Amino acid sequence: MNEVNQMVKIDWHSADIIARLHKRGTTMAAVSRAAGLNSSTLGNALIRPWPKGEQLIADALGGPAYEIWPSRYFDEQGRLIPRAPRSQLRHTQEKYPPADK
Repeated sequence: MNEVNQMVKIDWHSADIIARLHKRGTTMAAVSRAAGLNSSTLGNALIRPWPKGEQLIADALGGPAYEIWPSRYFDEQGRLIPRAPRSQLRHTQEKYPPADK
């Protein structure tokens, strides 16, 4: 078995995420407001999967979301699970509408 697959991937603790944002001079509320969201909305990404919120936090921290929440981005075999915010999925559906029969 591959050594990477044997490693346990642990999500960052929400307090660690908040602390790292503070070290970078920002807050969850500030990142949320900068994205046009209510100041408390981004907190949802800390407790449940939400690709858009996860990406906003990851961007503010300067790294990929899959490093912060590996359990949300990797399957049991250690393979990356493709995820995208719904807005991107909706845009793709509008760009390529179903063909008429």
